[in-house]
Amino acid sequence: MNTVTMYTKVSICSSKLVTETYSSSFSSAIRLLHVDLREPIHSIYGFVRVADEIVDSFHDFDKRMLLQQFEADTYRAIQDRISTNPILHSFQLVVNRYHISKDLVAAFFKSMYTDLDKLKWANAQELNEYIYGSAEVVGLMCLQVFCEGNEQLAKHLRRAATALGSAFQKVNFLRDLQDDMTGLGRQYFPGVDFSHFSVEQKKQVEADILSDFEKAYEGIHLLPRKARFGVLIAYQYYLCLFYKITRLQPQCLFNRRVRVPKIQKLSLIAQHFMMRLFKNNNCQLTH
Repeated sequence: MNTVTMYTKVSICSSKLVTETYSSSFSSAIRLLHVDLREPIHSIYGFVRVADEIVDSFHDFDKRMLLQQFEADTYRAIQDRISTNPILHSFQLVVNRYHISKDLVAAFFKSMYTDLDKLKWANAQELNEYIYGSAEVVGLMCLQVFCEGNEQLAKHLRRAATALGSAFQKVNFLRDLQDDMTGLGRQYFPGVDFSHFSVEQKKQVEADILSDFEKAYEGIHLLPRKARFGVLIAYQYYLCLFYKITRLQPQCLFNRRVRVPKIQKLSLIAQHFMMRLFKNNNCQLTH
């Protein structure tokens, strides 16, 4: 194995390690993708996670300077097709191989900079712009990988991919309400008074999220076979998390972080695997 190939392998493994360390749920879903798709999705998540950590966790350092350096290094890696930062090296491989638009990368960084300064979103347009850059473009990056060069399909599924990213992000907002408000001082949902968070306000937020889930579901079954099962499990996991949140009183979200137990995650996987197996067997019998 030559030096460059070995370094590429180490870089991809680094992105996988970041994914597995920070998100067991996404790691589980990625393992359900076809083997051809796992490494590039790890590479996207590793990149996104590092940027998130800069703005959310590096409190003792100059976050803006670090983010600016990370952004400059990202564009340099994409242009040069190599980076001494393993996370960025694996990310640029995906960007260049799957023709991911730099506009998506730019929108992502725009939202990361927003997190440095903004604590409250005044209206729906502001929030939608933020969510587009922080979550929806990540879904669009993954969609480029899933479609493997089929630009017509990627364009057709764009609405569903952005809706899925939006749903995931908004569920995270509710799940992390306590940490975001007390730890980071952020209040994402405009027009909601969280000092008097009412049942009616909570239901309005949840109705908006449910609408995103419904739009996303329309596209999942149109995904290529290599991606469909893994994305469906991620969808079902977040939907399960969402329904657990809907059953709680508003103030409960400030007292604990809602989780889906591991046994329930495994049950979701087993249930959908058996449904797919049954469907495939029925197709064989009808032929």
